[in-house]
Amino acid sequence: MKRPDAGRRARLRELVASGRTLAVPGATDALSARLIEAHRFECDYIGSYATAASRYALPDTGLLSLDDLAAHARSIAGAVSVPVIADAEGGFNDPAGMWRTVQAFEQAGVCAIHIEDHEGSGKHTDLPQRLRPLEEAAARIRAAVQARSSADFLIAARSDATWIHGDFEDTVRRLQAYAGAGADLVFPTGVSPAQLAEIRRRVPRPAMIVDMPGATLDDEARAGAAIVLYYGLSALVHYDALDRALATFKATRDASAVPGYRERVQAFEDFM
Repeated sequence: MKRPDAGRRARLRELVASGRTLAVPGATDALSARLIEAHRFECDYIGSYATAASRYALPDTGLLSLDDLAAHARSIAGAVSVPVIADAEGGFNDPAGMWRTVQAFEQAGVCAIHIEDHEGSGKHTDLPQRLRPLEEAAARIRAAVQARSSADFLIAARSDATWIHGDFEDTVRRLQAYAGAGADLVFPTGVSPAQLAEIRRRVPRPAMIVDMPGATLDDEARAGAAIVLYYGLSALVHYDALDRALATFKATRDASAVPGYRERVQAFEDFM
């Protein structure tokens, strides 16, 4: 008997193979994930950025554990019928233990994970940033591919070499090695549309990216992106909307002055 998530995993593989560019808004929680699905987006994303912010009110500086990320991903995957892509950070385990990481996300019901080569404490801070050695990072990707229970569970290999060090050629070398290790998708960060097009020419895998400031989805599609993750969309919009609403309530002492509060109760309850 097929597991309930088997069809979603096959669906995501079909979407990647279709040649279309898949826009994937980031969720913060089960409610936002369901709203994304209700607006007929074909996939949801949950990353460490939104998980840290929404679940723990923490910055995305590598503070979360495998259990933290997998548990939050489970709550999102359980709320929707579309495929869910999740952030597995650097994999959390050396190659010999990578099965634990893959199993945690498989059991959470997600359909794909990405594993990055960024390592060390103080990630995404002003402290010096470093990358895992190429061979070590490729071994983690190879182990993740070997550990999955189904080929429809996709493994995306992320390199931060351009973003962290401005080294585009190192990004290409790394993504080529990760593709050779069996990654289903490659995931360069910090690249321009022209650089993404060059990666697509030199690396024989579909490309996943985060949305590029100043570029439209059409721009990203022309550059060759298979998946575009709008990783902060829900977290940042939620922050902005609630921040404004609370400021209005504090200033007016009238909750009815907050747009979208009382007049949308019935719409919200109907949606629930």
